[in-house]
Amino acid sequence: MESGGRPSLGQFILLGTSSVVTAVLFSVFRQKAQVAQELKGAKRIHLGEDLKSILSEAPGKCVPYAVIEGAVRSVKETLNSQFVENCKGVIQRLTLQEHKMVWNRTTHLWNDCSKIIHQRTNTVPFDLVPHEDGVDVAVRVLKPLDSLDLGLETVYEKFHPSIQSFTDVIGHYISGERPKGIQETEEMLKVGATLTGVGELVLDNNSVRLQPPKQGMQYYLSSQDFESLLQRQESSVRLWKVLTLVFGFATCATLFFILRKQYLQWQERLRLKQMEKAFREHEAQLLSQARPEDRESLKSTCVVCLSNFKSCVFLECGHVCSCTECYCTLPEPKRCPICRQEITRVIPLYNS
Repeated sequence: MESGGRPSLGQFILLGTSSVVTAVLFSVFRQKAQVAQELKGAKRIHLGEDLKSILSEAPGKCVPYAVIEGAVRSVKETLNSQFVENCKGVIQRLTLQEHKMVWNRTTHLWNDCSKIIHQRTNTVPFDLVPHEDGVDVAVRVLKPLDSLDLGLETVYEKFHPSIQSFTDVIGHYISGERPKGIQETEEMLKVGATLTGVGELVLDNNSVRLQPPKQGMQYYLSSQDFESLLQRQESSVRLWKVLTLVFGFATCATLFFILRKQYLQWQERLRLKQMEKAFREHEAQLLSQARPEDRESLKSTCVVCLSNFKSCVFLECGHVCSCTECYCTLPEPKRCPICRQEITRVIPLYNS
């Protein structure tokens, strides 16, 4: 606390920062909780012969948020893996990722850093079909790259280390960047893989489509089953809830600390005012009862012990109110008994 009783700038910054962090965490928690609630409320529909009849009876031949599970089947052609034989899929993602060590001038350590230098994704139209044979129903999946959780499987991964000469090594140390190599990865959504789709299910011209939902709800195409997907979302909600509670408690503790300091400061000021008032009343009473020749000596009495004479001047306030012995017994940091201003210097007072 400052001498004026106000909270310090550091306390204001701490309170403001913790409040902002708590507000951001609470916003993320509400968003995650809403996503989990929407996912929990999605209608589970079996991919079977009665699918079209269910959709035809739905309002607008549409289920706004539905869960459907099936096997991946290409509509026409398939994508062949560039590195693995007899590996066919409907989505192919090729990635080149650079790995290097970067010198941190703050910590004076080499940190591992990576960035994607090239990425290409190829897709072909595909359907979700039942695992059972003999069921003639399919769901066309639209805009798969817009899904939040695209269940791609890594089919090829290789690291190509960088070859450096002695001159290159010296130059990299001087520049603060040491390349490690290039990671080459191929991911695919294989034909026949099980996929869980969560989105808008629409019946249009005797064909069923799964597409991104409206009203801001999340679109999922996951290799996990629905229970695992829901459990992962709920775990994320619990994590953000714990973080929000921790930072919220820290904010409340900071606010309580500041308010408590303010209250104690107010109590101290009130106590000093009451002591000063009592002293004034006691001094006035002594002056009224004293003989005329003793009144001057009473006015020169130390306000602390009321026995010794005032013998020092407090700076920077300039009050003359205490004897040297009482000044020495004042607690650190020493403050004037009258105005509570911090004492920077003391000048002895000599009476002639």
